[in-house]
Parts: sequence; C-alpha cells; structure tokens
Amino acid sequence: MAATAVRYLRSVGAPTTAAAPATSAASAPPRPALRAVRDDERAPLDPAEFRAVLGHFASGVTVITAPGEPEPAGFACQSFASLSLDPPLVAFMVGRTSTTWPRIARAGVFCVNILGAGQGALCRGFAVSGGDKFAGVRYRSAPATGAPRLADVPAWIDCTIHAVHTGGDHLIVVGRIDALGTDPHAAASGPLLFHRGTFGRLAP
Repeated sequence: MAATAVRYLRSVGAPTTAAAPATSAASAPPRPALRAVRDDERAPLDPAEFRAVLGHFASGVTVITAPGEPEPAGFACQSFASLSLDPPLVAFMVGRTSTTWPRIARAGVFCVNILGAGQGALCRGFAVSGGDKFAGVRYRSAPATGAPRLADVPAWIDCTIHAVHTGGDHLIVVGRIDALGTDPHAAASGPLLFHRGTFGRLAP
C-alpha cells in the first residue's frame, strides 16, 4: 500500500490496514482550512458559469479502477493527464467527497482505462454513485497491480499510487506507471470525447 494514500486516509479518520507504517500518522499533512463566503463577501465565481466556461475544454474520458472485496472499485474520470516521463507518472483528480476514492486509496494501486468512441454507455455506468458498477462488465486483472483492466478499451495504464495532494475540493492523485498497453483493434474506432456535457467522437 502506498504510504501517501495511508497518510491521506488517516488524516480523514478512515481505517487502514495493520501493515501500514507506524510513522505514517505522524507525518500526515494537516487538512487545509475550507472557508465559507461571508455574508458581505461576493462569491468568487458562479458555479454554473464555472462549469459552462470550463466545459468548452474537450477531453478524453477514462475509468479509474482498483481491486477490492467483495467487488472492485471504479469511477468515470474526465480529469486525467500524463505528468512525467522520467519517472513515468500520470495524474487524475477526484472529489474529496467521493465514496469510491477511499477504496482506491486503500488498494494503493489503480488502472486507468482510456475509453473508445463506442463506450459512452460504459462510462455512464461508472459515473453513477453506488451499486455494483461492474455488473455485466467484462474485465481482466492488469498485469502489475491486479486492478481491473476493462475489456475492449483502446489503452490502459497500470499504476501504483505515488503521491496525493489537496487541490481545493478535489484531490490530485499521482500514480507511478508499472505497466501499460494498447488494443489496436479497439483503438481503430478513435477516442471517446467529452465536450460541454455531451460525448463526441473524431470525424473521419
């Protein structure tokens, strides 16, 4: 289990495994103070305007998965990016109120499944909260971590949690790449794109 994930879980009072280092709690960074807007203070941004403007940035779509019991964990994630070549790092952002993130943190590992143009329904299934998101979903274990590698995705990246940083109401999760690969047949259809609240695909 990655020590950074253990420190995060302990900082929010979540249980961790007995194998966690005894010194992790002492080095846990304090949670940042979250301040509400005062009555005499204008809110910095209107949330609806924020979403509308940022929605103009088109992105790919991923499903982040992790092994777990009794079933694996996973959620749809638009905010994913490559970070570093040496060492090989990627990053994704997740809301601090996410109920899936603590399960990924406990696993200490994750797999990034990059979705293809025809996988909008698969994405929607992982975007909902609660329930068994893996019901009827085909997958195999990723080679390095055992995290679910979803069937027919154009590309996958198998990672160990390297660091976790706070970013306002989200967490910035950095993963070190242990293995990765592509499926040329699945990649032929192109990527699943997300833009202004809807899915799209590249024109031929």
